[in-house]
Amino acid sequence: MSLVDTNWLEKNIDTVKIIDCSWHMPQTQRNGFEEYNKEHIPNAIFFDLDKNSRLDTNLPHMLTDPNSWEKIMSNMGIVNSDRIVVYDNSDVISSCRCWYNLIYYGHDPKLVHVLDGGLKKWKKEYKTTNNKEVVTKTSAYSSKENIELVKNKKQIDENIYKNDFNIVDARSRDRFEGKVAEPRKGLRSGSIKNSFCLPFGELINEDHTFISKDKISEKFDSFKFDPSKNLVFSCGSGVTASVLALAYSLINAKYMPTIYDGSWSEYGKN
Repeated sequence: MSLVDTNWLEKNIDTVKIIDCSWHMPQTQRNGFEEYNKEHIPNAIFFDLDKNSRLDTNLPHMLTDPNSWEKIMSNMGIVNSDRIVVYDNSDVISSCRCWYNLIYYGHDPKLVHVLDGGLKKWKKEYKTTNNKEVVTKTSAYSSKENIELVKNKKQIDENIYKNDFNIVDARSRDRFEGKVAEPRKGLRSGSIKNSFCLPFGELINEDHTFISKDKISEKFDSFKFDPSKNLVFSCGSGVTASVLALAYSLINAKYMPTIYDGSWSEYGKN
C-alpha cells in the first residue's frame, strides 16, 4: 500500500503523520516552503528536500548520514512507529523521494505512503487546507540504514560489465538520448551505457495520480527484464528515480526501492 488516495487520508487524517515534501526544479522559480506556508493539508509538516540531504557535497539530494537523519526526524516529531503519508505540490512528484529516504533509513515500508494525486487532487476535491503553523514535539527517532538500497558510481560502472542489475532512467527520452542539453550546468548529454529509459511522466496522469497497475506493468514488461535481476533507478538528481521505484513497488510487492543516488548529476559530469 505504497499509495493512499485522498479519501483515505481525509478519513484517517488524525491517525497519521503528514509530510509536505514539495520541491520544484530550479527553472520553475517556485519555492516549496513558501507555498507550504500559504497553504497545506492540516497538520502537515514541511520536509525540505535540499536542506535534509547531504550538505558537504555539490551533488543534489544525496542521502545524508544516519545521525543527521535521526535529528531531522526527531525535530519533526516523527517516531519509528508512526504511519506516515507524504504528499507534494510538485510536477516531479517529489513526495516519492521522501518515501524512499524513509524506507532507506529503516522506517517500516508498510507504514510509509504517498498521497496519490498530492495537493493538486486534494484541492480539486475541495478538501480542507489551511496555513496554520504546525508545532511539533521533539521525539527520539532511531534509524537503521538499508545500504543495499543505494548504488554509487563505482557499482554502476562495474555493472556495465557484470550486468547484475538493470538500470532504468526516469529522465525524458531527449535527455536520455543526448538530443538536448542537460538543465544543470557542467553536465554532458547522454545516458549510462546499457541503461533503459522510462520517463517518469509516462506513469503519471494529468491529475498527478499514478496510472493503473495494469498500465504500469505494460511499461515494465515491454523491457523484457530478467526477473532474477534487481532494478535500479536513476534520473537527474535522484528525485524522479524514486517515482519509478514507487511505481514498480505497486506491481511487485517484494520490491525494495533501489536508487543510484548520484544519478546523472554525478555520472554526467564533464
